[in-house]
Amino acid sequence: MSGPVQLRVAMAQVDTRVGDLAGNAALVVDWARRAAGDGAHLVVFPEMTLTGYPAEDLVLRESFAAASEQALVDLAATLAGQGLGDLAVVVGYLAHTHGPAPAPVDTPPAADGSDDDRPGDANPRHGQPRNAAALLHGGQVVARYAKRHLPNYGVFDEARYFVPGTELPVVRLHGADVALTICEDLWVEGGPCGVAGQAGVDLVVSPNASPYERAKDDLRLPLVRRRAAEAGAPIVYCNQVGGQDELVFDGDSLAVSADGELLARAPQFVQHLLCVDLTLDRGRAAERREGRIGPMTVTRTVLSEEPVAPFEPRPGSLAEPLSDPEEVWRALVLGLRDFIDKNGMPSVVFGLSGGIDSALVAALSVDAFGPDRVHAVALPSRWSSEHSIADAEDSARRLGLHFSTVPIAPMVDAFESSVQLSGTAAENLQARVRGTLLMGLSNQHGHLLLATSNKSEVAVGYSTLYGDAAGGFAPIKDVPKTLVWELARWRNAYARERGETEPIPQNSIDKPPSAELAPGQKDSDSLPSYEELDAVIADYVDRDLGMAQLLERGHDPEVVARVLRLVDVAEFKRRQSAPGTKISLKAFGRDRRLPITNRWRESLPSVREGAAQ
Repeated sequence: MSGPVQLRVAMAQVDTRVGDLAGNAALVVDWARRAAGDGAHLVVFPEMTLTGYPAEDLVLRESFAAASEQALVDLAATLAGQGLGDLAVVVGYLAHTHGPAPAPVDTPPAADGSDDDRPGDANPRHGQPRNAAALLHGGQVVARYAKRHLPNYGVFDEARYFVPGTELPVVRLHGADVALTICEDLWVEGGPCGVAGQAGVDLVVSPNASPYERAKDDLRLPLVRRRAAEAGAPIVYCNQVGGQDELVFDGDSLAVSADGELLARAPQFVQHLLCVDLTLDRGRAAERREGRIGPMTVTRTVLSEEPVAPFEPRPGSLAEPLSDPEEVWRALVLGLRDFIDKNGMPSVVFGLSGGIDSALVAALSVDAFGPDRVHAVALPSRWSSEHSIADAEDSARRLGLHFSTVPIAPMVDAFESSVQLSGTAAENLQARVRGTLLMGLSNQHGHLLLATSNKSEVAVGYSTLYGDAAGGFAPIKDVPKTLVWELARWRNAYARERGETEPIPQNSIDKPPSAELAPGQKDSDSLPSYEELDAVIADYVDRDLGMAQLLERGHDPEVVARVLRLVDVAEFKRRQSAPGTKISLKAFGRDRRLPITNRWRESLPSVREGAAQ
């Protein structure tokens, strides 16, 4: 047949839990029911929905993979049993196949003609894991697709875990040819979308688990538009939402027409069902191909030739974009909430000093859990200023959280009567006493201790091991100090606009930052201004620029040399730090992995080298 056909496609951007096969399957049934109730003919769920993403080394366990495969079959039967068999459901899962692995993408055979150096064979296993998606219909698994392009950069280690797929399944649904792809496949020109274009398809669906980082939503729409043009067909892009350890996923699902028009877009950081009505032109019927096309084999399955009854299309909803500070705030709140709730922790505790960092963590925590699950403790020492104590009390009052004060001077005195410490060692003793007390409260009451250090401090080692670095989660670990201030001002303005109490004391924002571990101490005594510091950290840590490039960007040579030295020698401390939500281009932790024992240091270029440049 030729001519236009209609489909109502739903994108269910849901918050899954890694390893919770039964819970995730129930989530699919629930949201599939919502999609059917909205008249959808096809609903798309995110990447690896059944297992959660990323499942990391769980994917190497054949027991887990076998359970995933069985959960997929059971899910198809459950959907049909609950009257949802006529709805086509695309869901991500972990697949295992047996036999030799296919050649990795774009990797030639080894010199001796063997496969021994190929990633899929590096750790021989009985089965070969695949990041897969399946189309379920009528109680059956109708088609399966294995992700072709496996990202292996930043937070992604997919070449460690998966082997790439070689087939592109195309399913005819109500007369429309629908191709399956997964996430990274969209980022590659000439990849599966190009093959789909050559095969002649009417629609490309793309389950995704694309982690959030600042301004990433600005990249997605142009990317999907390019792939839609390449495929010659609309693309529906369904992204995961929710927190998973350091990662947070923002949703931001969208649909784009073949000519690049944005048809619908979902809000960020919330579960949401986004529906889009498509009129698909089948005028390319004569061009439809199967078999080998480029690096992939196109297979075709016919589910239904009969088009759906004509219906009046509804305009797609377009979520309003968030401002940068609100986007970051919602990412931090969701990352914190899901870490606590998915791990079954009832509440959080942290030290509330009156400074901007702990005040920000307090506001984030109350936004995440409400005040009843948030416990803050002021731990003043002999050097704590009166305004810091007052600011901590003010912060607690504004937020309505649980608050107590435990002076630490007697405990510090007890330590100092037993061992003689001076200088930094004596200063850090105060932080370690605080850390010990907070961990004791955490153990006693079941709270999770939150570390309140920001990215600037973590970068240069200005957080005390077993002191203020203690904790199970660090909500602002990836937030530079300058952004801490920006977020605080934004959150207060957000409250003012709604006639609410500003959650963060203005004095905590305005006063010069200080650890208050010595008389009159200020951060500026030992660090450059935070504007200078954060600019160097962004270029050195996030962008991996070397010394010469840093100087070319106009950074002060003395500041650069000093900051790089501090960053490099603090690696051993960062390796022991708590996880925290990633929001930047490159976060400390799984996103940036450097050896602790490391003699390499960036050095200032010589005069001659400088002249040559």
